[in-house]
Amino acid sequence: VNGGWSTWTQWSGCSTSCGRGWQKRSRTCTNPTPLNGGAFCEGQNVQKTACTTLCPVDGAWSEWSKWSVCGTECTHWRSRECSEPAPRNGGQECHGPELDTRNCTSELCSHATPGTEDVALYVGLVAVAVCLVLLLLLGVLVYCRKKGGLDADVADSSILTAGFQPVSIKPSKADNPSLLTIQPDLSTATMTYQGSLCPRQDGPAKLQLPNGHLLSPLGAGRHTLHHSSPIAEGADFVARLSTQSYFRSLPRGTTNMAYGTFNFLGGRLMIPNTGISLLIPPDAIPRGKIYEVYLTLHKQEEVRLPLAGCQTLLSPIVSCGPPGVLLTRPAILAMGHCVEASAENWSIRLKKQSCEGTWEDVLQLGAEPCTELYYCQLEAQACYIFTEQLGRFALVGESLSMAASKRLKLVLFAPAACPSLEYNIRVYCLSDTQDVLKEVIQLEKQLGGQLIGAPRVLHFKDSYHNLRLSIHDMPSSLWKSKLLASYQEIPFYHIWSGLQPFLHCTFTLERLSPSTCELACKIWVWQVEGDGQSFTVNFNIAKDTRFSDWLVPDSEVGAPALVGPSAFKIPFLIRQKIISSLDPPGTRGADWRTLAQKLNLDSHLSFFASKPSPTAMILNLWEARHFPNGNLSQLAAAVAEVGKQDSALFAVSEAEC
Repeated sequence: VNGGWSTWTQWSGCSTSCGRGWQKRSRTCTNPTPLNGGAFCEGQNVQKTACTTLCPVDGAWSEWSKWSVCGTECTHWRSRECSEPAPRNGGQECHGPELDTRNCTSELCSHATPGTEDVALYVGLVAVAVCLVLLLLLGVLVYCRKKGGLDADVADSSILTAGFQPVSIKPSKADNPSLLTIQPDLSTATMTYQGSLCPRQDGPAKLQLPNGHLLSPLGAGRHTLHHSSPIAEGADFVARLSTQSYFRSLPRGTTNMAYGTFNFLGGRLMIPNTGISLLIPPDAIPRGKIYEVYLTLHKQEEVRLPLAGCQTLLSPIVSCGPPGVLLTRPAILAMGHCVEASAENWSIRLKKQSCEGTWEDVLQLGAEPCTELYYCQLEAQACYIFTEQLGRFALVGESLSMAASKRLKLVLFAPAACPSLEYNIRVYCLSDTQDVLKEVIQLEKQLGGQLIGAPRVLHFKDSYHNLRLSIHDMPSSLWKSKLLASYQEIPFYHIWSGLQPFLHCTFTLERLSPSTCELACKIWVWQVEGDGQSFTVNFNIAKDTRFSDWLVPDSEVGAPALVGPSAFKIPFLIRQKIISSLDPPGTRGADWRTLAQKLNLDSHLSFFASKPSPTAMILNLWEARHFPNGNLSQLAAAVAEVGKQDSALFAVSEAEC
């Protein structure tokens, strides 16, 4: 029996902990072992290859930023970042505070008891202010009576953003004296009146509910709420706030950050083309309070997230803040993920960074939550995190079997211009989330790259097998590859950890003639004993731009900050009416539980039931999932189905939505 080689072992670790060294692998002549005088295996049983281990780099602080504008609480602040350099390759984090605050008006913010001579002055100022407010209210009342009220059938929800003035709906019949009025929030003293009391032009998007069980308190006539353009309303509201210095001068880049000033009406922050957003529902901020809220996407080299064992990062690392603010309703943080989720293959946890800098598990998906502060709705490509405490979050998974898999996005780039004979094809192996693809596209724009194939998805399993890449079928008379081996390989752990976002391999080709412009080849990417993808490349390197549109991601609708009703698809008054009608237990089950079932959210009933308004939680989740392209007609149809179980008079006209 002649001997045969066994399979190669895995490559050993690098022989040096910092710098250039060697790694090796071996095989044995045991498959089978030579018997009865059979021939021994031919060839080497040990292979060596060069390797490089990156040296640790300790982090260092950048210079302090300029002091921010003095805030409403008589403080301003400055910040610095651990980025000169950022810690890499296991280096130490920076020590010391990242944020510095101080009093910005000295004695004006002290809480000392005023003297007797100051009391009279303060009383006089208060009396003058009260008189001015009364005169303003009297003038508004006279103006409203002269105008004769609003149209009998229409109340524009966008009027809620014009200084929060009262909105009235006149009864359509003379014998119905009831009026529906939204009173102004007088506790928000920092807001000043701007805008007209006259109803503005109707917007394009509207949700119409004819009279019936849910709308019976509105009177006998039909009432329609028209929802104005989110872009126009948000820009108008933000412009008014910014002129009153409610925005801080945040000394950070705006590419991966959004921030705005919000009150009890709520709003939304979005980081364009990343799938990351923060929804602040109505009444989440206490009335009379104004919060400056930010949303930040962190680069993974800037934030150190420790992973142990088979753990892997499944989502971007996102911060929303400021931490510690009081929220009376959960905000919803939306972000993408790259996990092929299944209960038997994964244990998925939501991690939050504490004030001390340590990462803590605050929620295990699929298990009974240990606190009501956090909850997560995990969908195929995105997760929606309910949180009553803002902070820094990340989704981390631990595989329970070798069948657990992550989605990798495979993207091919090459130079848009080729002045030399050499031509490089870069194959990126990315976590399948929008934010990583956005970063690579921006990087390739700087490098002058162009996309040469439609991106594809590969399912990468926790099988400890590496990822291999190879190039084939090039015309040997026109091109040759400078790759010495038959394939390139990315180690398993480099991909599985998820902490190296821009992994790629480069295939260096050489034209045999400067006149050669046509390139045809195949590129294979596969995991050993796992999934694989094949790219067929056939294009002209000098003028082919068929995939150039991929380099311009579809812009998300709206500004990064939308404030008030313009941030929501559901008009404010109809939202309130649905909540007040479905929160109480209904006859024959016509309440919020039925609505959750109609919207395929019945697996979260226990979470919804733990909140003061379950219907509000359902509508907030619908807003987070469907903005800005949600179909109001489908939501109206679901609400109508709930109403039909309780009253045959309730109906929704989908043609009018």
